[in-house]
Amino acid sequence: MILVDTSVWIDYFNGLVNPQTDLLDASIVEGSVAIGDLIFLEILQGIRNDKDYRKTKQSLLTLDQYEMFGKEMAEKCADNYRSLRKKGITIRKTADVIIATFCIESRLPLLFLDRDFIPFIDHLGLEPALREI
Repeated sequence: MILVDTSVWIDYFNGLVNPQTDLLDASIVEGSVAIGDLIFLEILQGIRNDKDYRKTKQSLLTLDQYEMFGKEMAEKCADNYRSLRKKGITIRKTADVIIATFCIESRLPLLFLDRDFIPFIDHLGLEPALREI
């Protein structure tokens, strides 16, 4: 099972072809894709057209769903953010901290395009779904 970040889903829905969207496509066929509630929210809030919204929502609801945040995760996210800050690394988006921390804690590989996840791989044990990152 892999978790797929919003950035990859956006490319996928826009018909872009890259190693990440190729792996996403293959993983959907295999039934090994999961989505987190935060990622689900990010994807849906970016869709303007009502028809596309309904179609996308229906498709995403067929995937394994995870609740990504809560009291314990908030503390772990803060710890991870502070750990990286002490190394001189600032993660720009809180959502990325939540997604990376969730994957680390759940031992789920993450498929992503956003370079902000690299420090989580280098310093905190995040497993990338695609090794050529």
